[in-house]
Amino acid sequence: MNYFELYHLPVSFHPDQNVVKQQFYALSKKYHPDFYINENAEKQEEVLELSTLNNKAFQVLKNPQKVLQYVLELKGVISEGENYTLPQSFLMEMMDVNEAIMDLQFDPDPEKQKEVQANLDRVEELLLQDLNRSTYAFDASDATDQQVHLTKIKDIYYRNKYIQRIKSSLAKL
Repeated sequence: MNYFELYHLPVSFHPDQNVVKQQFYALSKKYHPDFYINENAEKQEEVLELSTLNNKAFQVLKNPQKVLQYVLELKGVISEGENYTLPQSFLMEMMDVNEAIMDLQFDPDPEKQKEVQANLDRVEELLLQDLNRSTYAFDASDATDQQVHLTKIKDIYYRNKYIQRIKSSLAKL
């Protein structure tokens, strides 16, 4: 059972947070281990697993970044250890940023570092805007059209991961 099924929600990049909270609290009460103390070991184990599933579902569905990754995995669009190839144009743009960061490692320059950070922030903001458009379009689409949006969302997901790694490198300076 996936988290959306557990909470009786449609698969969405933007699950209704009120429903998420309501379902979490309702299932927390329903599957609280203390209510099953007099049950047999098998039933106690089942309730414990459902309680754990409920907690994991809540942790994922309340966090937009975790929802993004979860939906992409659920739809089979990304997988652990996948070797995704980013577009050459994006990599060339990021190569310039990486070179600037290497230069800053050998020759620290606070103004240049601010400039690189601002450039990364700009790219990240554009990616976020594109991601929001695509995820809302996915949520509003039928199953046939969703696949088109998933391809774009996957690309944005990997671009953003790349940006986060670069930002981490820059933060270490």
